[in-house]
Amino acid sequence: MWQELRTELHPRGLEIVTVALDVDPEQARPFIEPVGATHPSLVDRTHLLDERFGVVNVPNGVWIDENGVIVRPVEPAHPGRNPVTDSFRSIDITTLPPEVAEVLVEARKIRTEPDLYVAMLRDWVERGAASPYALTPDEVVRRSRPRDVARARAAAHFELGEHLHRAGEHDAAIPHWRAAHRDDPDNWTYKRNAWNFEDPGRQGHTDAYDSSWYEDVKALGAENYYPPIEP
Repeated sequence: MWQELRTELHPRGLEIVTVALDVDPEQARPFIEPVGATHPSLVDRTHLLDERFGVVNVPNGVWIDENGVIVRPVEPAHPGRNPVTDSFRSIDITTLPPEVAEVLVEARKIRTEPDLYVAMLRDWVERGAASPYALTPDEVVRRSRPRDVARARAAAHFELGEHLHRAGEHDAAIPHWRAAHRDDPDNWTYKRNAWNFEDPGRQGHTDAYDSSWYEDVKALGAENYYPPIEP
């Protein structure tokens, strides 16, 4: 989907850079290589985007103008309707194991706004700084996620866990990732990376962590998984 937008808008001056947030780059490869993307497609193993820009979920996006100035801070960034997730709505859940069905029921409640996001992006490409969606520096700061001591500590714990995992000490990484979840409970990228190592794909409950994707989404309310876009 990002490749389609890049093909459309790059001739008019937009560059798209996609960044996968995966401690293990191999987990991102199946989503990058088959697309044949012509835009930069990177992997952020230590979640520097979380730390520097306030990314807390995927897909999130940041708009940066030709002068290197942020004109829209991190927000949900769906570049179009995803045929894979759309197909979830047509599955007959009575044919699924109960534990899979309950996850799918919750996932169907997740709200996204791809049409709004793409319309905003096209307007910015067309009108530049005159676009109402290109924000002033003061408004960018107002909308940005605050960085307090707890979130800074979470970033340090997550990075240390990534280092230990990469060094072959996966079990030693788990307490640091648990601490990152505790200190920054709204950061889904920290949680999903850790859960996925213990239960790939489903990210269900295991002995390693106190929660799972389904449990946390249900507690939050799936309709709140992505905050609404503020145009």
